[in-house]
This record gives sequence, C-alpha cells and structure tokens, in this order.
Amino acid sequence: MTRGRVVTTAVVMLAVLVLAGCASSDSLAQQYRDGNEKGYIAGEFQVVEIPEPDRGEPVAFEGVTETGDSVTSDDYRGGVLVVNFWYAACGPCIVEAPLLEEVWQEYQDQDVAFLGVNTYDQPATALSFARDNNVTYPSVIDVNDGKVKLAFAQVTPIQATPTTLVLDRDGRVAARIIGQLASASILSTLVADTLAEENPS
Repeated sequence: MTRGRVVTTAVVMLAVLVLAGCASSDSLAQQYRDGNEKGYIAGEFQVVEIPEPDRGEPVAFEGVTETGDSVTSDDYRGGVLVVNFWYAACGPCIVEAPLLEEVWQEYQDQDVAFLGVNTYDQPATALSFARDNNVTYPSVIDVNDGKVKLAFAQVTPIQATPTTLVLDRDGRVAARIIGQLASASILSTLVADTLAEENPS
C-alpha cells in the first residue's frame, strides 16, 4: 500500500470513528433495556411544541446532582422545568451552554427551574464544565445507571445530544428542542408560553 493510500485510509477511518462516536440507530430506551448504552446521536436542530391535550404522562424521575444533592420530579411540580441532556465533550453542548444560562438567568425568579442531565461524565468533570462555562444550575449525573434519561425516554424521544425539554407545571413535556439550541430567544419563548398556561387544577 502506498503512503498516499495509507494516509487516505487513515483519514477515512478517523472520520468514521468520529461519526460513529455520536451515532446509533437504536432508540435509547431500548438500549437501556438491553444494557447496551451505545451513546448519542448527533441530531439536526428541530423544535417541537406539544399542545396541552396531546401531552403524555408526567415524567417521574430521581437522581443525584454533581454536588451530591438528591432531586426528584416532585421537587419541580407546580412550576416550569427546563431539562437539558448534555455531556462535557459534546461540542454543541459547549456552544449552547451560555444560551441556556442566559434563559435561566431570565426566568429563575419566575417559577422556572433548570436541570441538566449529564449522560456521560463523573461529577468532577461536570463541575469543571460548569465552572468553565459559567453554568449555575445543577445537573444530575446519570452515567452510572441512565435511569433519569430512561424515565424521559419512556414519554418523549431522546435520540440526540443535546436535547432540551420544557416541562409544564404538571411535569408533562410541553416542548422539545432536538440538537444544539440555535438562540436563547427560541427557548425563552417556549418557557414563556409554558409559564403562561393556567396552573394545574
């Protein structure tokens, strides 16, 4: 094999490995059931809003944050919750981090909470990411058992990282952003719309 062919082959294999590192055709819920957590799917940007009558069941979850605090879905009932699935080496997650923080700062005093779900890293890495990117809301560390991600995957597609969800006051998924958040205004509008809905009876 000539040197040129060796270089070309190496470049092609590297490209395949990079793409494969973020891709899988299986649903993540099925992967977790099978004990086969292959990873993450690089998704194209998409926004889906779900009308109130069409929303599924409330999401029930519990986990532990990077600082060791326990959180459950019950902690957020009655308010709007933004949930962002991410991990530290995810390029789009790094790019969108300041946009998420911007919206969090905008709404944190308005009955809105933000919660990250780190699907790959240990607490020290998640804390370092938060410091480096000025992220002030907590994240659940979900790498060990994937239970939080599975809980959401039961009611809404979680087939790309990052994915951002907006939950209504009942804990139901009201909106889904697939892929890297394009602008803070998009998420801000989704939060405002969900916040303006009537309180649950």
